[in-house]
Amino acid sequence: MKIEDCFYIGYITKTKGLKGEIQIYFEYEEPGDLVLESVFAEINGKLVPYFISSYKLQNNQTGNFYFDDIDTIEKAQTLIRKKLYLPEKLKPVRDDDEFLITDLKGFIVHDKTVGELGEIIEIHEYPQQYIAVVPYKFNEVMFPLNDDLIVEIDEKNGILKVDLPEGLIDLYVGE
Repeated sequence: MKIEDCFYIGYITKTKGLKGEIQIYFEYEEPGDLVLESVFAEINGKLVPYFISSYKLQNNQTGNFYFDDIDTIEKAQTLIRKKLYLPEKLKPVRDDDEFLITDLKGFIVHDKTVGELGEIIEIHEYPQQYIAVVPYKFNEVMFPLNDDLIVEIDEKNGILKVDLPEGLIDLYVGE
């Protein structure tokens, strides 16, 4: 299996207990949609398959896993920080009408007070929230993408209307 034929799902963060249990942090948006019978770990530039004997997904983008043949903490520790992949053929197909928060990348942001800020160039995903990055006045302005700040999403025109807290933009542009 080659990396080009796979898609990235996350990485191994730490061991748990003494019997080889590991924790995986999923960077894939919906880990519950994945077929998790085996995964490929990137080790020295090559993909090595690991068969999953059992797992339990958490609701914070992590899961606790047992792999076949990884039955001690010493074996599990060799896998820490390894990137994990699944074959492209197992990638869940999104519905055409399904809109994810990460689809906001490329949208133009309009703040209720300041007006047009610019285009979302990046969306960082953290365990508790998504953060949009928008270049504004030669600085990067960052703000959370949550229901409290989002006023309207205009999918047709690619516009995100927000009501950012007073002073947030000033923190970044120093005005």
